[in-house]
Parts: sequence; structure tokens; C-alpha cells
Amino acid sequence: MEQTVAPLALSRAVDIDEAAAILQKANRILVMGCSGGGKSTLSLKIAARFGLAYVSIDRDVLWLPGWKQRDKAEQRAIILSKVESERWIMDGTNPSTFDIRLPRTDFVIWVRMPRLLCIWGAVSRWIKWIGRTRPEMAPGCREKVDWEFLRFIWTFEEKFTPRVVTGLIEHGPDVPVLQLKSRGEMRQLLDLLGRPA
Repeated sequence: MEQTVAPLALSRAVDIDEAAAILQKANRILVMGCSGGGKSTLSLKIAARFGLAYVSIDRDVLWLPGWKQRDKAEQRAIILSKVESERWIMDGTNPSTFDIRLPRTDFVIWVRMPRLLCIWGAVSRWIKWIGRTRPEMAPGCREKVDWEFLRFIWTFEEKFTPRVVTGLIEHGPDVPVLQLKSRGEMRQLLDLLGRPA
């Protein structure tokens, strides 16, 4: 049975119109959510629209060739250096690094698509990039889908939402947050951002 994605009562939750106005002036944006939900695609479009440096946690921080994870201390050191830049959009959830990312963030986009849509996104991405490494992934990490990854997507909302909410409240209580819960909402945001300020 498909779960519904309920909006959360965050102190700085904003709607799409307000988000579009804030994003016109934001210098540092964090985009988070489940794999397959469209974080990277959205981040790249916003980066191109506003001339922001695109930082992928998967490509630039987490993974080494052959799907080997970097040491946690090295990951944190890389993130620290990236967030010190003046203008960026960072694509990746990992609440364990919210303490160093959220204090430097002007705006959060939380992509909360239904899990079946995320699974379809991951599978269709795998079909498109089969045997190759997509640009948002670290070199030497060929696109893959296995049962462990599908299980991760299926249980993402239950496992990560409490940690995300806790992290937002603790490390970014004043950072505005937009929750996108459908492809239609994502298109609406991009349409608003495409208009002149």
C-alpha cells in the first residue's frame, strides 16, 4: 500500500510562491529527499538558472570509485570546505551533517515524493545510464539498482523523516523550508523561477 506524504508543521515552512521569491535572492540552498525523487535534476536546473555552484553529496563527498564510501572525517572536511563558499546549491540529505550545513544555508527544498514514484525514478535512471556513470555520481560508480537500494527507498520516509525534522529544528530553526510532494509542484516552482524577478 502506497504511503501518503503528509506536510510537516515546521516553524519556517513556506509555500511555493513564497519559496520562489526567496530563491531569487538565496545564495546557499540545500536540496534533500529520497533517491529517485528528482533532487539532482531540480538542483541542476536551479544552479543553471541562478549561476550557483552545484555540489552533489554523492559525487563530491560520499563516494569513491567502485562504490566505496569515504571516511566520515574526510566527508565532513570536504563539506566544511564546500559550505564556506558564498554561492552554492547542495544536493543530498544525510542529517548527520546538518550541524555544518544548515547554519550556512539560506533555504531548504525538501523533495518528498511518494515512494513508488521514487522507485520508478531510480529504476528509469538505471535503465537510462545502465553500464555508465551519470554526471551527478562519483567517477567509477556505475549506475546500479539492487534490492537493498529499493528497500532503502521504500523505507526512507519512515526512517529519515524524524531525523530530518529533528535536524532542521536543532540546526536550522530559522531556515525557510519548502516541501515538494509531487512532480506538479516541482514544475510549478521551476515555472515561477523561470520568470523575471
